[in-house]
Amino acid sequence: MDSNSLISKTATELSGELEAGNCKAVEIAQAYLEQIDRVDGKVHAFLHRDDDDFLAQAKDSDERREKGETLGPLDGIPVCLKDVISVEGQPLTAASKILQDYVSPYDATVTRKLKAAGAVIGGRLNLDEFAMGSSTENSAYGPTRNPWDLERVPGGSSGGSSAAVAAREAPLTLGSDTGGSIRQPASLCGVVGMKPTYGMVSRYGLAAFASSLDQIGPFSQTVEDTALLLETISGHDPLDSTSYPTEVPSYSEVLKQKHEPCTLGLPKEFFGEGMDDEVRTAVEKAIEFYKGKGYEIVDLSLPTTDLSIPVYYVIATAEASSNLARYDGIRYTSRSERAENAVDVYAKSRGEGFGEEVKRRCILGAYGLSSGYYDAYYLRAQKTRTLIRQDFERAFEKVDAILTPTSPTPAFKFGAKSEDPISMYLSDVYTISTNLAGLPGLSVPCGFTQSGLPIGLQLIGKAFNETTLLSIAHDFDRELQFGRQAPNLED
Repeated sequence: MDSNSLISKTATELSGELEAGNCKAVEIAQAYLEQIDRVDGKVHAFLHRDDDDFLAQAKDSDERREKGETLGPLDGIPVCLKDVISVEGQPLTAASKILQDYVSPYDATVTRKLKAAGAVIGGRLNLDEFAMGSSTENSAYGPTRNPWDLERVPGGSSGGSSAAVAAREAPLTLGSDTGGSIRQPASLCGVVGMKPTYGMVSRYGLAAFASSLDQIGPFSQTVEDTALLLETISGHDPLDSTSYPTEVPSYSEVLKQKHEPCTLGLPKEFFGEGMDDEVRTAVEKAIEFYKGKGYEIVDLSLPTTDLSIPVYYVIATAEASSNLARYDGIRYTSRSERAENAVDVYAKSRGEGFGEEVKRRCILGAYGLSSGYYDAYYLRAQKTRTLIRQDFERAFEKVDAILTPTSPTPAFKFGAKSEDPISMYLSDVYTISTNLAGLPGLSVPCGFTQSGLPIGLQLIGKAFNETTLLSIAHDFDRELQFGRQAPNLED
């Protein structure tokens, strides 16, 4: 089987080819390495590769298969990771200069689970520094480009993870989502991206940004592949105090069962001003699709939606300032060569090691937590967060899932919003409230603009009810399969 044929297949299809003996895991790995060599000079999805280790893992998978000791459907399938997820013996930079020499001494729980499933762990994927951004322009090692238009951003912060799937450099990737950092780049790159319920996937081994909001999740071409990867990485982990002890069903098997149409809610706050006309048209067509399948569509209101962005940026920056205090130039980070005393070590190491957006958020967070301002900002934001969650709880008394656009616009050009942080922050206006409420959210491609840019549809579900959310998304995705379309990077 030729390499172009292999990289065009989904993870589920590749798993079937391996099981049928039509190809080897080494052939699959080699095909993706060749594709990375061909296109990543343009896309820049990868920060680090270890090709020898990648091929060695694939060879181990082939040897297991020959002995009849296959570990499951992901055995031999490449999975690449956002560079905030630990892999023992591999670099972890979080796209920051302050971690440029750091090598992780242990595996994240999701990495360990992937290895136990036989997945072939690939390279380290680019992101906005410490996952702070919506465009992957904030990486200390250069931006990732959108494979559908190299003059445009891939979204962020998991831009490398979404672009790698879109450019067919990997069949599956993992990212992290704090305020939309999986779903928004999935929308802009035309792939499926999912943020699970907070606590569904262990955060152990994830470089923390905002601990009460961060969640690891999958990218893929199809909802079917997303289900396969999600069931592998989910489950309770005693190493993560926020991990929830809930049973993980076989999402892949659930998708094979007949799903009865249910009720979808359209929150009026998500369909107002600020939405691009072509995004609106594509989402409206998706709504008509669901109506045609027998789904009941109801209007509803999430009245505190307009408070989501200010609440998010108080809470997220406060937690970021606390989490990033560990990067002090003393223990495992880069140290300034200009430091002359202890105070210099802290100040100059951070000044040189952190980028502008990281500094901005840490300063904002420290201010919000400072004496005299804690009650006015952080405490009030947490109380308002409760109101946002209660809005969703009331909505889910009436509907089974909520349908919205994922992003208000298609991918924008580089530099279009980088000088205006508020404009950049508004890129996540439809995704942030899901993180604040701890709910699962999924972006599935629902069309393209006239100029060929992808558009994403967001579905939001009840906490720990990923099964229903995936089934609803799969009803749309298996028929229209916009995520199977690939950009042309040969020119």
